[in-house]
Amino acid sequence: MNKKRPVNLDISTIKLPITAVVSILHRFSGIFLFAGAAVLLWMLDSSLDSQESFAAVRDASANPVFKFVLWSVLSALAYHAVMGSRHLLMDCGVGESLEGGKRGATIALVLAVVLIALIGVWVW
Repeated sequence: MNKKRPVNLDISTIKLPITAVVSILHRFSGIFLFAGAAVLLWMLDSSLDSQESFAAVRDASANPVFKFVLWSVLSALAYHAVMGSRHLLMDCGVGESLEGGKRGATIALVLAVVLIALIGVWVW
């Protein structure tokens, strides 16, 4: 068997469709949320521990680095929720065609970007 198929091992030359990009980012956002949940749980635990620890969390939330971390975690949550909803709709048979998948990915990406911008306005 002589296989003459081309082998492309340079990932930077492969042009991924939008459906693949949003799917890969959905996986990354899930991994990021795993660690980000620890930040949110720490904030909740600290704020409920005592009045002094609540004040410490409130004071720390004024720090721009803290705001960026909070915005990052909430942005990952919003993106993951929107793309998860897209996947659930596809499981129900909506947007399973090639064109429907592209359109759904584009709509979900635009919706996620809008939500991330709104979260940025809310956090900052």
